[in-house]
Amino acid sequence: MMFFEKFFKKKEKNSFAANENVQALHKNLPFTASEQYRMLRTNIQFTLPANVKCPVIGVTSSIRGEGKSTTSVNLSYMLAEKGHRVLLIDADLRLPSIAKKLDMKGAPGLSNMLVSSNMDMEEFKSDIHDQWYILPAGDIPPNPSELLGSERMEKLLDTLKEQFDYIVIDLPPVNLVTDAISISNFLTGMIVVVRENYVTKHDVDNCFRQMNLSNVNILGFVMNESSQGGGTYARRKNYKYYKKEQ
Repeated sequence: MMFFEKFFKKKEKNSFAANENVQALHKNLPFTASEQYRMLRTNIQFTLPANVKCPVIGVTSSIRGEGKSTTSVNLSYMLAEKGHRVLLIDADLRLPSIAKKLDMKGAPGLSNMLVSSNMDMEEFKSDIHDQWYILPAGDIPPNPSELLGSERMEKLLDTLKEQFDYIVIDLPPVNLVTDAISISNFLTGMIVVVRENYVTKHDVDNCFRQMNLSNVNILGFVMNESSQGGGTYARRKNYKYYKKEQ
């Protein structure tokens, strides 16, 4: 992991000031950002196995605040923009954010669909693009990790893969809870979002170590808020994000 060292903040240094402006999403992205996400789309398409009918791509990070949800939204939108039928799933069942980002209702959603088989996917078709479907997290369950790694989740994904060309799943950070690892056996591969000058080298080392121990297929990483692009950074307290699992 020495290759990444220059991108990480040091523990002893002070945090950068935060830019609280709302980040542009989907069709509202500025040109430069759009081109970067199109490049990500192209790289992923070359990385994925050619014989997979509907790749299921997980998006995670090591800690909160690195931009994984924004990456999930924009990557899934760019895939839909190319003409693919795409489903974006908010599988952060502890602190979901996709519905809020896209100004939509958070329930019913994934957790409800795992309980009921009577939900029509047309209910989740986006108004932004007719090939883009968005499944929010739904009602917060008491056991997210067990639910994501359950046989019901596997069966649901198998059913959804018959209806879509790509499925992109926004997942919780690896270092905070086990949810992303729990669902990893059902994924074609995982993308890890790394935010420059925000996350420490230790955080990223620990994230990749956990995934390697669980044999997660890592497709690659996305460097977010690069200083070369004039980004600004902030360090946020992660202990408030999730309650510690028992």
